[in-house]
Amino acid sequence: MRHIISVLMENEPGALSRVVGLFSARGYNIETLTVAPTEDATLSRLTLTTAGSDAVIEQVTKHLNRLIDVVKMVDLTDGPHIERELMLIKVRAVGKEREEIKRMADIFRGHIVDVTDKTYTVELTGDHVKIQAFIEALDPTAILETVRTGACGIGRGERVLRL
Repeated sequence: MRHIISVLMENEPGALSRVVGLFSARGYNIETLTVAPTEDATLSRLTLTTAGSDAVIEQVTKHLNRLIDVVKMVDLTDGPHIERELMLIKVRAVGKEREEIKRMADIFRGHIVDVTDKTYTVELTGDHVKIQAFIEALDPTAILETVRTGACGIGRGERVLRL
C-alpha cells in the first residue's frame, strides 16, 4: 500500500541525508520526496511517499522517530488528508494534435504554459491518480519530457503537524 509520510525536521545541513540514508540502509524505497522550509526558518517539512505493508511502514516510522533531526512526523494516509502533485509535461503538438492536447488539458483542468509551433507544455496539479490518468490518456509517442514534484500533503480539518 502507498503511504504519504510527512516529517517536521530541523532545517540543518545533513538532516535530509540522514532521513534518506535511513531508508536506503534498510532497503526501503522512497517513491517521491518533497522538502522545503516551513514558516519557522529553523524547521523543514519533508513529505515522502513509499510503499509497503503496515508492518514495514510501522518500522519506517519507528526508525524516523529515533532520528535526532526529526521533530515530529505523521503518516497522512492514516486519516483524511489532501494530496497534491505538480507536473509539467512537454508534448508534441502539430496539426490536429494541437486541438486534442488543448481539449485534454481542459478536461484535466491543466494549463498550457508554453507554446511553440511543434510543442505544448502543460502544467497539471492534482493527486497521484489524476496525474497518472493524464499521462495514460496521452499518446505515449507524443510525450517529449515529463517533470513531477512528488506528493505534497496536509491533514484535513483540525489535524496539524507543528510544534
